[in-house]
Amino acid sequence: MASERVLSLRAVNRALLARQLLLDRPRLPASGPGRAAQVVQAVEHLVGLQAQAPFPPYYGLHSRLGGFLPEDLAALITDRSVVRIALMRGTIHLVSARDCLPLRRLVQPVIERGMRGAFGKRLAGVDPGELAVAGRRLVEAEPMSFAQLGHALAAQWPDHPPAALAQGVRTYVPLVQVPPRAVWGRAGQSRHTSAEHWLGQRRPSGEPGYPAPAADPAELARLVTRYLGAFGPATVRDVQAWSGLTGLKAVLEQLRPSLVTFRDEQGAELFDLPGAPRPGEETPVPVRLVAEFDNLLLSHAERARVVSPEATRRLYTINGVIPGSVLIDGFVAGMWRLTRRRDQAAVTIEMFGPVRRLDTARRDALAAEAERVLAFGAPGVAHDVRFVPLTGS
Repeated sequence: MASERVLSLRAVNRALLARQLLLDRPRLPASGPGRAAQVVQAVEHLVGLQAQAPFPPYYGLHSRLGGFLPEDLAALITDRSVVRIALMRGTIHLVSARDCLPLRRLVQPVIERGMRGAFGKRLAGVDPGELAVAGRRLVEAEPMSFAQLGHALAAQWPDHPPAALAQGVRTYVPLVQVPPRAVWGRAGQSRHTSAEHWLGQRRPSGEPGYPAPAADPAELARLVTRYLGAFGPATVRDVQAWSGLTGLKAVLEQLRPSLVTFRDEQGAELFDLPGAPRPGEETPVPVRLVAEFDNLLLSHAERARVVSPEATRRLYTINGVIPGSVLIDGFVAGMWRLTRRRDQAAVTIEMFGPVRRLDTARRDALAAEAERVLAFGAPGVAHDVRFVPLTGS
């Protein structure tokens, strides 16, 4: 194991951006099967994209992959190469079909902990295994919304709230959202079926699917190393904040001989993969417009590596919506939003601080990024890019 050295905040920032494909933007092949494979590869490298809203993953991939088009992801959702399912931190993520069930098995304790806190008392007396079997039978017969599922389950458990029953099934059965939900250019309510049914992966005969098998320690170690590959260098607390899992200090201690360690400027120990990219702190960073709900901003206990405490107070709203963010020199410096009308679309960039502080080069670079977003998200109409100061700046 290499001797420890201190990584500055800017060095940690550059390492994160490099691994998030935001430092250099890989370009997709113009055509052919390699194009779809490279999109799936990016999704897997990132260990999924947060996706509680249907379309931020499209913009998340667009910010990271040159030449990416909406139909690239829409086709993968339709042909079941990627799926949307509750995973890390109990939130909906878009992940590959290969990752779906292995990741769900690992974070199952997180899903169950969230259910107990929100609906546990309302499901008192309901046998989890029986609920899993009944719910699985219903959603595998026909994909259902949670309202439909709860109503159907209430026939068997009339003394329990339908919403709680549906959330119980979501907890005990890995449910994926099916198209047309989240397919670009289409609309549809959230309807669910089991991941095994959707992906054609059979469970052992007679197995109800609950309780889920205990996580294999080797699989848990691979999860941690994948996190470091996409989000490192990181502390134990960072890995736990991203996954929602606890007790990962022991996993990192087991991995320690195969890792390198550093200290951040506050003295916290950072774990990392020996061969992972760690660009120098003076590495230039292009301006970027990062998607809503992007895991870049949500996957560390200590988020100062990309967003300052002051910017955090402006960025994280009370209604839980994480807006699109503006990166300048690698750090969040504002917010952006895309609005559409019938014959016009605009990207509005709200800066933290007076807009006049933007030098000409950065303003031009941001305008070019905004035009790129408009060409992606609103082709065929007139475009406008607006710079405004955030209210109160």
